[in-house]
Amino acid sequence: MALSNMAVYNEQIRLRTIELLAQDLNKFNQSSAGTILLEANAWSGDYSRQSFYNTLAGAQKRVNRYGANNDVTATALTESEMVGVKVAGGFGPILFEPSQLSWLQSNPEEAINVIAQGFSDALLADQLNTIVGCGVAAIENVAALVNDVSASAGISQSALNGGHAKFGDMSGMLIADVMTGATYHNLLAKGLANGERLFESSNVTVQSILGKTFVVSDIPALYESGSPNKSKVLSLVSGGLVVDNASDIITNMESRNGKDRIETTWQADYAYGTNVKGFAWDTTSGGKSPSDAALFTGSNWDQVVSSVKHTAGVLTIADADQ
Repeated sequence: MALSNMAVYNEQIRLRTIELLAQDLNKFNQSSAGTILLEANAWSGDYSRQSFYNTLAGAQKRVNRYGANNDVTATALTESEMVGVKVAGGFGPILFEPSQLSWLQSNPEEAINVIAQGFSDALLADQLNTIVGCGVAAIENVAALVNDVSASAGISQSALNGGHAKFGDMSGMLIADVMTGATYHNLLAKGLANGERLFESSNVTVQSILGKTFVVSDIPALYESGSPNKSKVLSLVSGGLVVDNASDIITNMESRNGKDRIETTWQADYAYGTNVKGFAWDTTSGGKSPSDAALFTGSNWDQVVSSVKHTAGVLTIADADQ
């Protein structure tokens, strides 16, 4: 009977986790203005592939209506593909004694909620930290997408504007700036000091001309220690970073004898896919089921679109201590 009850509890924890995760995913997708998408869409295998037609800009030419009608080289209609990679993780085992619940006259639902909430929080944090880390690595590896002022300046609206300018006439597609809490408050402090008087009309001063959504999270990839310490702000387009198969979760609970009291452990395995717009995971150098070190190596993400304006976004790097 005890094992049967444990099996029921395991299913409740798994379903409760998926329910909590779905709530968190919806909430986060909304708060990131759709730039970082955590989705439940599943895909099989180690990689996801999205094909697209390459630009035909080279086919345009100027002609002379009065000149000779010479032969010209045809422009081939070709395709490329963006490639995402699946990563794996685990949670637990979580150890507890079933007799503790009965001794304390606690409702089993309490343990279910505690474990499910802890797992849901850890899984969401892992997905967010990982996909942003992949985005930073991929974009930082493309010099044309990086505005690095860390040698002389801290974060500012001017620095962010310089980053957004990397997209040129398509900078309006950048709709969210992802940054740490410290970076966000550095921006606020400069706004309060009114050091950047961008536009002034009568007694009204506009403190920000960028109009982007701020996504504030202390993600490790957005800070780099060194001399100087660096803060990184990732500016993203809609759907720039996508986590797929976010609810691929396998769980198991088991009880065992052999000690003074019965012990129960609960454990979970999970996997999800990471996709960076405009880039393909290098299946040769990066490989299958990669480690964090591989995921956060920029050379493992290859730019596959002809224009940097069609990638996930841009990166601004500043001195974290200014």
